[in-house]
Amino acid sequence: MEQSTMTRERLSALRETISRLENENVPGLLKTARKGNPAGFGSMTGKEEEKGVSCPVLPLGIDALDAVLQGGLPLGGLTEVRTAETRDAGAALGFVLALAVLCQSDRRSRPGSPILWIGQGMAASEAGHPYGRGLEAYGLDTGSCIFSSPRTVLDALWIAEAALSVPVFTAIILEVRGNPAHFGLNESRRLHLRARAGKVPILLLRQAGEEEASSALFRFLVTPARATGRPLPDGSILAGSIGNPVFRVAVEKSRAFASLEFLMEWNSHARRFRHILPETAASHAEPAYPLAEFPASAGGPGGAEEMGRVMAFQKAS
Repeated sequence: MEQSTMTRERLSALRETISRLENENVPGLLKTARKGNPAGFGSMTGKEEEKGVSCPVLPLGIDALDAVLQGGLPLGGLTEVRTAETRDAGAALGFVLALAVLCQSDRRSRPGSPILWIGQGMAASEAGHPYGRGLEAYGLDTGSCIFSSPRTVLDALWIAEAALSVPVFTAIILEVRGNPAHFGLNESRRLHLRARAGKVPILLLRQAGEEEASSALFRFLVTPARATGRPLPDGSILAGSIGNPVFRVAVEKSRAFASLEFLMEWNSHARRFRHILPETAASHAEPAYPLAEFPASAGGPGGAEEMGRVMAFQKAS
């Protein structure tokens, strides 16, 4: 029988507790992680593993979500955003980019500090490469962005750890595909500890990935949601229009007792999120001018079943 995600996380926490009891000089790390690995990661130092390091947070502007996040997005540590299917990669990327824009807009960020985007080759081939004009329209300052496209997951992890060792970035985006064998609990813990020590947020964007044990403080499952209409100056909604992008964000990993879900609209001009209430989303579920659906392709999936051979009718006269 396969172990559930919660069971695996509890086992991992138990192993880490045992490791701390066996070797207090390396708190929270398994002994196997100290011996090195094929990826070439260096061992962590004691200062990087100190507990109790204060971690500033960035409020997202939605009170209920900020309460779940204990104040907001942690500005030092690992946060994971995943999608269950490849077709949702665009929505997850949009959510991660919105978080990056908020990090750039934060007054506490280092002036002129860049954002590092590490996109693994397989992830880029499935979801595409970033487009500069689109990123600028979305609110991101592309002049302060560095893009890297490593071929393998090991190369991506090496770049991420090397970047975290020099804490000069406003945020780091690490985009991977699925659940790579070389990116497990130990690797995520090293990234988290280095990010926490350097007070740099690292956003793990996982395309078409399953839930797995991770050292990320929070994990979000993001899917696209129907956009609301474009608001007019008098407060009404322009019928038939398409407004700002809306994300359905489920908080899968947190200290809350149950998974919570939010509908979040991103305004690229105001650079802020807005909480969309379910009744508001339902009121805009149907288009103002419904159109007839196109018939399915002949012989394709989802098409109508054959009614038999069509015969010519006799003339009435």
